[in-house]
Amino acid sequence: MAWLPVPGAAQDLASSRRTPGPSDFKQAAVAEEAKAPGPGVRQDDGESAQADAEIRALIAGLADSGCRFQRNGRWHDADDAGAHLQRKYDWARRRQLSGDAETFIERAASRSSLTGRAYRVACPGRAEADAGEWFRARLAALRASAALDWPRQPDGASA
Repeated sequence: MAWLPVPGAAQDLASSRRTPGPSDFKQAAVAEEAKAPGPGVRQDDGESAQADAEIRALIAGLADSGCRFQRNGRWHDADDAGAHLQRKYDWARRRQLSGDAETFIERAASRSSLTGRAYRVACPGRAEADAGEWFRARLAALRASAALDWPRQPDGASA
């Protein structure tokens, strides 16, 4: 599945001064959109619902982290970073290009879709880290926490 830049951030690569790199998903997205079902067709199943919950938890985790997020050489606070990633995710979902949490991390949360520059995360009391590594660690912790809560009894108590 392909990801494209946030709406309004697209640029004509033919007229840009940079060489297109691995973050340029326009051709792949066009092919993917041609194969995707129309807007009236639901693709949601258990896996996509789980992926959606995981991605939303990752975005909320960043927004609530108190960490700084570097995007294209500029640092942003956690709230702004969370809002930016939420816009990227919402854009992809509207075009049925979202995928699983790993795809989100690789194609949207690790680097700029526009410039290809890697995102960075700096949290208080910790060394600055690659955003992809940070999100993969958060996803592993999220899944480990969910595994501890499973299976649940009908009344909500753990087994």
